[in-house]
Amino acid sequence: MQTPPNEPVTADDCTTVEVARRLGLAVRSVQLMVDRGELEAWKTPGGHRRISRVSVDRWLADRHSGVSRPAPLGPPVGAPAAWPVNPPASTATAAPASRRPRMLLIEDSRHFQNLVTLLVKARFPQVELHLADDGIAGLAMAGKLEPEVLLVDILLPGIDGATLITGLRSHPAFARSQLIVVTSLEGAALEPYGFALEGLPVVHKPRLAVELPALLAQALAPTDAAPRRD
Repeated sequence: MQTPPNEPVTADDCTTVEVARRLGLAVRSVQLMVDRGELEAWKTPGGHRRISRVSVDRWLADRHSGVSRPAPLGPPVGAPAAWPVNPPASTATAAPASRRPRMLLIEDSRHFQNLVTLLVKARFPQVELHLADDGIAGLAMAGKLEPEVLLVDILLPGIDGATLITGLRSHPAFARSQLIVVTSLEGAALEPYGFALEGLPVVHKPRLAVELPALLAQALAPTDAAPRRD
């Protein structure tokens, strides 16, 4: 759809679609970033959202400033040019066979972070749980930790969950990680992300406390059953 003549896009701002393409995110993820105040935006008299180009540049600079990262694993299609992934820990020093199983939750909602934390502590005290607030941090942590279980939300700032999941599933370094998707999306709202979710268990957040424990038990079973060496 073309922008109406009386609502031009200036050099100082851009549309939600343009920002989504630049960051490699879904449009909905960009809208959520605006709602959370991560990007400066306003609406034209015709109701079209405009995002400050300066705030987009600042957001990108904040994500990458002063951070020295090893060579990336390689981005999936549609990911940002700077794909900030640390190499998996196995490329350096292998983790001891006796270490606690690791779980990484990539979720920006504090409420659901707390809910999963309480659930894991109560039902799986042997698990070492790590948290990431956005897709970029989560991807870097996944490369560093090589967790046995990855819980990934779909609507994430930084890199949306579908792009993140596609990258993880396409790289052999994460073949041993069990992926579980957590989302508030259902039905038609979930369809645009179907390309990344095929074959993965999906837990809807309203039923998280009911459905997640069984999935975690199944995902952790091979780790628990494996013999440990002294």
